[in-house]
Amino acid sequence: MKKEINKTKIEKGLKKGFKIYSLALVGIGVLSLLTPTVFAAGDDPITVVNNLSDFIFQLTKIIGGIIVGYAIVQIGLSFTSHDASQRANGFLFFAGGVIIMCAKTILNMISS
Repeated sequence: MKKEINKTKIEKGLKKGFKIYSLALVGIGVLSLLTPTVFAAGDDPITVVNNLSDFIFQLTKIIGGIIVGYAIVQIGLSFTSHDASQRANGFLFFAGGVIIMCAKTILNMISS
């Protein structure tokens, strides 16, 4: 009797696993049929790359501005608490943020 009970449990588990596997395959098949057609832009590919480059440099400029703002707060807090290590970290953050903000200009100066 025990062997029959275990066999039926295994069969039920296999049937359930096969159903899940079949549903996953059907879902993947439906998703692959419903993919939209994407066409390239009519412009020159170089303009697309330049637009992406400009977008990335704008993001780095924003991140650099956030870092500079954080550095100014750290420097101000270091003066109120008289903490020299916090002040040094604030100035390092400030210098790093300025460098990140000016990354495009620095790269243009290096490349020309």
